[in-house]
Order: sequence, then structure tokens, then C-alpha cells
Amino acid sequence: MKTLSAAAAAELVRDRDTLAIPLGPGQPGSLLHALGEREHFDELRVFGALLVDFYPLFTRSGVKLLSGFFGPVERMLLGAGHDVEFVPADFRRFASIARRLSPRVMATNATPPDRDGRLSLSLHAGATLEELHAAGRDPKRILIVETNEALPRTLGLPPEHPHSLHVDEIDILIESDREIFILPDAEPSDVEHRIAEHASPFILDGATLQTGIGGIPNAVMSILAKSAGGDYGIHSEMFTTGLMRLHQAGKVSNRKGHLDGLSICTFAGGTRELYDWLDGNEEVRFLPVDQVNDPGIIAGNRRFVSINGALSVDLFGQIAADTLGGIQFSGIGGHEDFVAGAAFSDHGRSLVCLPATAKVGDQLVSRIVTALACDTLVTTPRHQADVVITEYGSAELAGRTVGERAEALAAIAHPDMRDSLAKQEAGVASVSVGN
Repeated sequence: MKTLSAAAAAELVRDRDTLAIPLGPGQPGSLLHALGEREHFDELRVFGALLVDFYPLFTRSGVKLLSGFFGPVERMLLGAGHDVEFVPADFRRFASIARRLSPRVMATNATPPDRDGRLSLSLHAGATLEELHAAGRDPKRILIVETNEALPRTLGLPPEHPHSLHVDEIDILIESDREIFILPDAEPSDVEHRIAEHASPFILDGATLQTGIGGIPNAVMSILAKSAGGDYGIHSEMFTTGLMRLHQAGKVSNRKGHLDGLSICTFAGGTRELYDWLDGNEEVRFLPVDQVNDPGIIAGNRRFVSINGALSVDLFGQIAADTLGGIQFSGIGGHEDFVAGAAFSDHGRSLVCLPATAKVGDQLVSRIVTALACDTLVTTPRHQADVVITEYGSAELAGRTVGERAEALAAIAHPDMRDSLAKQEAGVASVSVGN
């Protein structure tokens, strides 16, 4: 292992090369910024997801970003005309895609090595771990690890899932003091509070929870933390500040039937307080995404409740969560995995939460629509849909007919838009009887 500056490590990436980085908080920021100091590459293909900083690298000539999940940075880069393409895949499939691409350079961030020479992968286990180890074994490939004292030392489940690398595997080590990714604790809006109030009755004592980011999950966790209920478990793709608050309120027992006593996730993002709380915390374990997002494993947890967002839902129950109007907005992630897994958990529910309307320019448009537009892609199909929630109430879809679904969904749309949707219900219902 050699210890190099970020600039020196960046010189090891060729003008024609392949590079893979983890999703979001696992990204080696100093290396990526150092690579951005070069004005041109012949052809550098970078596989990653959910950029958490604006890296000039992805504005350079000859650089193509293959992203499995868009965030604000990817959308901005694409809008500015840079070479960014979406790779359609759920989070679990990222591992097989990385394996198939077999990038010559693998790079990640991590904590500094402990006294045994192990570097915790900190905020991200995800889908790149297998290829990180593979690159470390292969003399034709390079494994670059960027360490930062500010990262929390988080834990896996050794020996099978150690959530770490050993110094003997690493080719190049970069010591960085860059500020790490912080996700502020979003203050829920009035609409998000009302959605959370409609969602919380579906979460029974003893439920195992999965949540994402944003005001709605934060509001739900706040309600649960302050309520009389409890005995919750956590098995979530992402570990958030809201889930920490639930722990701190004494509401988490993790008697969930799978890996009891432990909160399970594959990555984390949140406040500095969250990262300090995660540091060395034996109650939270980071596992590869193929373990966390496996619907069969999800279903093995008691009373599983998944809480996810959407961009639009049509009267058939089709859920669009990653594209809208032909524009790639985010990614597939674990949306369908958790919706499907929750359905097979004992007394499980999946909650898809969204505001009833969105502002497009000066116009208020309904997110509950008769049918998804032809250029809007389905993230989760109608047969997986269980409960859809807006600020106007909840629509329980599982087990209902096509017509009943349409009626229930129209009833939780904005009041000014219900009549228009109601006029379309008959046409939607006719699909089920072939008229």
C-alpha cells in the first residue's frame, strides 16, 4: 500500500479508463475533485449513483457518468448538456452491473485503519463491496481508498459481512480532511405533517420499519417517537436522523424475527449528530444491499411497514417514483423490493406517500392522474401497490377491484380535481370487464 496525495492518486487514472465509486456518502470526494483538475480525457467511464457534491470531473471532455440513481447534481449536469446516462436497475442489481463492468479502478472512502489494520466503510455498504475486494486481489486493477477522520466507524456482521477493508488489500491510500456529506434534518411542511398523520395509524406496535429521506418520513418518525406505541424494529435501506430519534426515544426493541437486537441498513445519511451517534454503535449494522433489499429477507421481519415516496400515481395504482414527463428524476433504488417484501410479511403494509398536487410553473397539477402519461415510466406496478397516502387521506388498494381502486384514489386527490377524476373512473373500471 502506498499513501499518496489526492493529486498523485488521480494521476494513476489513465486518459482512457474505467472507474467505479459507491452511491452517495461512500464517494471519495478528494479524489474526484483532483480528477476534475484535468481538462480532458480520451474516454473515462465512471459508474456511480447519487452524487453528493458537484464534481467538475463530470463536466470534462471525454468523461461519461453512468448513474444508477439521479439526484440534484445529476439532473443539473444533464440539463447543462454533460455526458450523463441513467442505468435502469434497482439497487440490488448494482453489484452485478459493477461486476460485469469490472472497472480497472475502484475507489471508496473509509475511516482510517484501526490497530488491526481494518478500515470501516463507514456510511456505505451498498453494492460495491464485492468489487472493492476483487480489485484489491487483482494486480491488473487498482483499489484506491480515501480516509477521513470525520467519518464514523460503523459495524457490519463479521465474519461474513465485516463492512471493512484491510490495509493489505489496498493499493493506494489518500488521507483527506474534506468536509463529509451532511444531510440537514428537513423540517416537514404542513402538507407533509398531514400525510404523516394519515400514515401513522398503519404502523402498529412491534412494526419493523423502512423509511427514506425527506419531510414525510421525518414527520412519521417524530409522531412515533412522541406517541405511546413502541417495540419497533428497523430494517431500512437507508438509516436516517429520524430513525436515530426513534432509537433515542426508547421506541426500538428490534424484536423483529430477523437479526434480532440490531437495526439493519446498507447506507446512512444525515446530520453530524447522527454520524457521532453511529460511531462505534453496536445497535446498528451495515450489510450489503443484496441482504438488506432482498424481498424474501424483508418479508421475514414481523409486521413490516415500508414508507416510500412517489411522483405520481394513476387510478390503476401504477406508481411512478423515478421519472415524470420523460425526465429521469431519481432512480429505482429499493422501491419495488420493499413494497413487495412488506406484502409478504405477517401483517405487513407498504405505504406510498405523496402530496396530492405539484406546482408546474404557475399551474397546480394533480399527482393522482387518470393514467400515467406515455413518457412517464412505472417504477412499481399496480399489482404491488398496497396503500397510497396524500394529505387528504389514505387509499387502500390491495385486494380491491380496478373500479374500487380508482374510486379510492380519486377520493384522496385535491378536492378541486376529484370531479374530473371521478368522471374517468368508469373508463378505468371498464378495463377489468373488457368493455
